[in-house]
Amino acid sequence: MTVVFLGVRHHSPACARLVADTIHAVRPAYVLVEGPSDMNHRMDELLLGHELPIAVHTSYRDDERRHGSWTPLCDYSPEWAALTAGRETGAELRFIDLPAWHPALADLSNRYADAEARYDEVTGRLCRAFAVDNVDALWDHLFEIEPAAGLAERLNTYFDLVRGDTETGPDDAAREAYMAGWIRAAAWEAGERPVVVVTGGFHRPALIRLASRGERSWPEVPRPPEGAVVGSYLVPYSFRRLDAFDGYQSGMPSPGYYQDLWEHGPDGAARRLTEAGTARLRARRQPVSTADLIAARAAADGIALMRGHPHPARVDVLDGLATALVSEAIETPLPWASRGRLQAGSHPVVVEMIAALSGDQTGRLHPSTPLPPLVHAVLAELGGPGDERLDLGGQTGRERSRFLHRLRVLGIPGVVRTSGPRPEGGAELVEEWTLTETDDRLPALIEAGGYGVDPQEAAASVLAGRIRAAGLDQLADVLFDAALCGIGELAGRVLDDLARVVAAAADLGALGRTLAVTLAMWRHDDLFGTRGSTTSGAVVRAATLRALWLAEGVRGGAVPADPRRIGAMAAVRDALRHAGPPLGLDVDAALGVADRVAACQDAPPDLRGASLGLGWSLRGAAATDPAWAVRGAFVPASAGDWLAGLFALAREEVLHTGGMLELLDELVAAMSDQDFLVALPALRQAFGYFPPRERHLIATRLVELRSGGSAWDLTRLEAAPELVAAGMALDSRVDAALRREGLI
Repeated sequence: MTVVFLGVRHHSPACARLVADTIHAVRPAYVLVEGPSDMNHRMDELLLGHELPIAVHTSYRDDERRHGSWTPLCDYSPEWAALTAGRETGAELRFIDLPAWHPALADLSNRYADAEARYDEVTGRLCRAFAVDNVDALWDHLFEIEPAAGLAERLNTYFDLVRGDTETGPDDAAREAYMAGWIRAAAWEAGERPVVVVTGGFHRPALIRLASRGERSWPEVPRPPEGAVVGSYLVPYSFRRLDAFDGYQSGMPSPGYYQDLWEHGPDGAARRLTEAGTARLRARRQPVSTADLIAARAAADGIALMRGHPHPARVDVLDGLATALVSEAIETPLPWASRGRLQAGSHPVVVEMIAALSGDQTGRLHPSTPLPPLVHAVLAELGGPGDERLDLGGQTGRERSRFLHRLRVLGIPGVVRTSGPRPEGGAELVEEWTLTETDDRLPALIEAGGYGVDPQEAAASVLAGRIRAAGLDQLADVLFDAALCGIGELAGRVLDDLARVVAAAADLGALGRTLAVTLAMWRHDDLFGTRGSTTSGAVVRAATLRALWLAEGVRGGAVPADPRRIGAMAAVRDALRHAGPPLGLDVDAALGVADRVAACQDAPPDLRGASLGLGWSLRGAAATDPAWAVRGAFVPASAGDWLAGLFALAREEVLHTGGMLELLDELVAAMSDQDFLVALPALRQAFGYFPPRERHLIATRLVELRSGGSAWDLTRLEAAPELVAAGMALDSRVDAALRREGLI
């Protein structure tokens, strides 16, 4: 029996040619390819006649884990060349790797992300030896632009060297043991006929060793765990998603260039790259003359010759274009000298060159390709592009709104809400949406199909995942999204996750926002069906108890008033007032916490004031004499911060308690000019909690107290308060100077 092991780099034209040529030459009984073995029974679907690039998208979800991954294929992928050449020669085709949902691939969002990070030391030595910047330039130098003669031997030497004695982790070991089982079975079944094995070069040395011993029966395809939901569908892919400069770590950047390399060879690819870059620059009104174009080609040829290349490689062409077209100094390194995303601040010419390399090709699925139920459900209801204005007061408008919000939560492109209800906004009864056509919509819908068979189920699954991963700052938005989607009630594990996030909260301000939004939904939201809901009630109760616990532990002395912290105490007050008995909240215990915090001199002033206000507003009277409490807390340096907390929670009580405004006027008037100027910003913040009508009432009473004047003029200063304060400070300094010199 003969087994031909072809170790390849994924998305390499040179490897794809070698694979196709080998299969046509040896005409094997079996062609075995690194790929998801659970797709073997769907090989005909994969080879229907799609326009590449495409990918197999696999989704997995259970109570513990959610995972999505892609197996991308383009014309010059060695795996695709193996499948098509194997079909042409009549070979049996098999994928031999573990399914994409398997735990051994849990850390891979892309099956064909190369393993070069595992052998950086070796590739680094090779880059230094061949005087190239990175492994992409090294690969082109060694394989893509060199003659095809001897390519297999060079590849074997390269992968043997980079694999070396590397100890693989348990995930790679499990994959290689599984793939070796397929190889042994195919070799046994093939008899005297050859078998061709196409896998990533990293795996080749191990597979040669493992395939020589062990069982010869066909391995079983692993089945998902009980209760797990798994789906695999073909999706259109694009060069943009393949490109390493856009974040895809496939090991081969610039897919447009390699497509040209596959179709036209090195010289043709170099010429087309230069022309494409020039065309993009001219389209954006960048001056590129014929002389510049000739200079770029000449520079690329010269650089290639200097580097010992028989044809200009990708980096030779790019360096030639940069030499001819970029005349000023470049602040950031040229992106092809490294790997990863294009850096911010890159030269505009460089950006267009990278775009030309990437290409704009987008795949198309054959019309007979099966699609998940979600796609059919959405396309039947979505309608054409345009603007929509929805009346949320009617059932039809609400149902349409929920459908569109489900698509928004699923991340479907071209579905954008331009106005409508917000978590902390008013009760808007109108929503406006803009729907647009986009090539990314079908792939996104197919990928979203892994979350459920219809938009409601899929959106609920996505929201459950967001709740599980949410920090406290995001929790209110997630719950509001659930209400907008018509999924106001959550249960089971999701409700437990909500309780866990709230119970672990350490930021009183963030917790307060979650409490305020959720309480509003529990009290008022008839529009989205969350009024009195079990989910909202559970969050309100847990958040109130946690906020009280956090408030009692806050220490900090005289620090500026924190509006978020004050807002949290206001949310606690509202929860106790409006939801205390229905949700089983102990109001007396909460008042005890408020009294202790109000009397704690180590607590921040704003929190002490807010705690006093909380007790005052809930009891209808202060726990102690309010005048005594105000006098005791009125320290000029922190008076404004303390009053901000008090006014935010007990504004009406302060306003309508006899003698309170007069007391505050007395205390402020007694402050020195310097103390007043220091306290002024905080005092302005504190009195900002009074609405305009009440500020006018305060001004009226103060004017009466001062015997004359206009309250209207007092609240409508023509000069900015900052300017008035600066003038007062200047007057104070002038008076001090006059006294020092004995002039007054």
